[in-house]
Amino acid sequence: MASSDRTAALRARDRLRPRAEKDGLPPTGRRLESPYDLEARYTRRGHRTWVGYLAHATETCDEGSINVITDVATTVPTGDSVALPGIHTRLGRRRLLPTEHLVDTGYTSVALHDAAARTHRVTMVGPLRTNNSRQRKTGDGFARENFVIDFERREVTCPNGQVSGNWNELPAMAPFTVVRFDKRQCGPCPEKPSCTSGAARTVNFLPQHLHELQARNRCDQQDPQWQRLYASRSGIEGTMNELVNGHRMRRCRYHGVSKAHVQRVLTAIAVNIERLSTQEPADSTYRPRSPTAFQQYLDENDLPRPRWWRQGQ
Repeated sequence: MASSDRTAALRARDRLRPRAEKDGLPPTGRRLESPYDLEARYTRRGHRTWVGYLAHATETCDEGSINVITDVATTVPTGDSVALPGIHTRLGRRRLLPTEHLVDTGYTSVALHDAAARTHRVTMVGPLRTNNSRQRKTGDGFARENFVIDFERREVTCPNGQVSGNWNELPAMAPFTVVRFDKRQCGPCPEKPSCTSGAARTVNFLPQHLHELQARNRCDQQDPQWQRLYASRSGIEGTMNELVNGHRMRRCRYHGVSKAHVQRVLTAIAVNIERLSTQEPADSTYRPRSPTAFQQYLDENDLPRPRWWRQGQ
C-alpha cells in the first residue's frame, strides 16, 4: 500500500461511522452496555454475569484478633492482577502493608511477586498459573520443566542430551527468552512425537531471577506448611459473601466508577464497625441490661424477636 493510501486509511479509521454488520461487536472492555452509565462494562465470574464494576477487598487475617477490611478497590472489568499495584500503594500510604499478602490465582504472576517484594517488601503468597503446554496438560512428553537451562553459558539442554545455544531475547517476546533447537537435532530423536509437533522444539522462559522465583513458588506449593498458611485466605471469601449478600454491594446505587467506589468504601466501613462492636475491651465495665418482661415472654414461648428490638445479650 502506498503511503498516501495508508494515510487515508488511518484517517478513515478515526472517523466516526455507523458500525457495519461485518465489524461484529466491539470488545467487552470498550462496548457501552448502558445509556445511563457509560463506564459500566459487562463482566463474568464463574457462572455469574453482570454489567457494572469489580470490587476487590483486602482484610487482615491475624490469629486472635478481629479481621477488619483495610482496603477496597473498584475497577472496570479487567484482570484482577491490574488492581494489585494500586492496592499495595494505598496500603503503604496508610502504613497497613502486610508482611505476607495472601491472594488467589487471579492476582498472581511472577512479575507481580517480584515487584511486590522489591517495591513494598511484601511477600505474596498465592499459586502461580500452571504451565498450559500440551505436554503439561496431557502428562505425556517433555514440558519446559524437563529442560535444563544454563543461564551463564546461555544454553538449554533437552532431556535426551541435545544442547542448543540459539539464545534469542526478542523484543516481541519480552520478557521471555526464546531458545530454538535445530531440525537436525530434533529430526532423528526417537522422542520427537512426545516433545513437539513441529519440525523442532522451541523453549520459552523468563529471565533468571524470575525463572528461579517461579520454580521456588511452585515448589513451595507442595509444602504442607505453605498450604496451611494459604488456607487462611479462604476467610476473604466469607467477607465477600457478607458484602455481596448481607449488604448488597453488587447492587450499585450510583452511576460512574467514582461514586460506586464511595458506596463500597462506606459498606466496608459499616462491616468493620459491626465486627468491632462485638468485641468489648478487656477492662470494660459494660454489662448488657436484662431482658424486658415482654422479651422474656417471647423467649419462653419460642417466639422470634424483631431485629430492631434490643436483644439484651
